[in-house]
Amino acid sequence: MNIEGLDYNTEREKLILPEYGREIQKMVEHAMALTSREERQKCAETIIAVMERMLPHNRDNADYKRKLWDHLAIMSDFKLDIDYPFDISEAAKITTKPQPMVYPMNRIPVRHYGHLIFKMLEKLKNMEPGQERDDLAQITALQMKRDLMQWSHGASSDEKVVADMARFTDGIIQLDLNALQNARFTMPASKPTGGRKGKRRANH
Repeated sequence: MNIEGLDYNTEREKLILPEYGREIQKMVEHAMALTSREERQKCAETIIAVMERMLPHNRDNADYKRKLWDHLAIMSDFKLDIDYPFDISEAAKITTKPQPMVYPMNRIPVRHYGHLIFKMLEKLKNMEPGQERDDLAQITALQMKRDLMQWSHGASSDEKVVADMARFTDGIIQLDLNALQNARFTMPASKPTGGRKGKRRANH
């Protein structure tokens, strides 16, 4: 059914800044079409006033006015010839799309442990024997155990963690199965912060 005057947003020209709506975009286009610079200036200031009423919750921002003029410049594709009260040279950065993030493509022997686990295993291989290495080995093992549980390895996870820990550290880390089964990861106790309470305790 074709009704004169009735159209859909999907058939209309794409808005540059949709948050302001199509009427503001039309006002910007009208301002650009004015031949008198003075008229364009007055029209631009009127558009800014309307935009300000549309977004009153942003008035507390320090750069609120500058952002409105930046948006006006963007909606005109920087073709609106007026005297801007602010420098709009940086406005183009607002609409610049960020560069896509590079996804790490490091190959790991088994995916269910994840890249960080293998970084920890590599670190364990190069650590000197001692309490620090033992603590890191236990933390790593418990995380490996959680990962296996998430992948439904169930009761066999303890034996597999011991075997995998030895395998991926070239036999350097040999966990005790019974110790792993009874291990519970606890965060180290936090130190008391400074302040009146801490000072008060210190005085008693």
